[in-house]
Amino acid sequence: MGTNSTIAIEFPDGAIQQVYCHWDGYIDHNGKILFEHYQDPLKLRELINLGDLSSLAPRIGEKHEFDCPYKYGTPEHKSWREVCTFYGRDRGDDDVSAKKFKNFADYKANHRYEQFEYILRKDGNWYVCQHGRDYELLDEVLDELEY
Repeated sequence: MGTNSTIAIEFPDGAIQQVYCHWDGYIDHNGKILFEHYQDPLKLRELINLGDLSSLAPRIGEKHEFDCPYKYGTPEHKSWREVCTFYGRDRGDDDVSAKKFKNFADYKANHRYEQFEYILRKDGNWYVCQHGRDYELLDEVLDELEY
């Protein structure tokens, strides 16, 4: 069973786009990857433009076989954790595009709810909502995990 999460970006005009990620949504995996590798809004936008993900990784990467993580012992298996796996790009699924919202109020009222919800706000900070609680600064939550 996956630990589901969502990943969103808020644009300077207040509009928001959000995608779903099936695996490893917890703070010390997806949260850490987002904080360490997706601070640049242009890189995050590139990720979100590819739609819903099976798994998040430090690099967006190129199209690859969807099931390569499961081919243990192969060269593909050794590097699968370094590139993202997308339902559309890598498996050919339809209807996996980012969901769009006109502003943060619309997002909060209508977004896809998951165990962990990550959003890069227009103030340049990552926030996380854990299990439906209030949004918190991701860097502070990550700091708490280290103690």
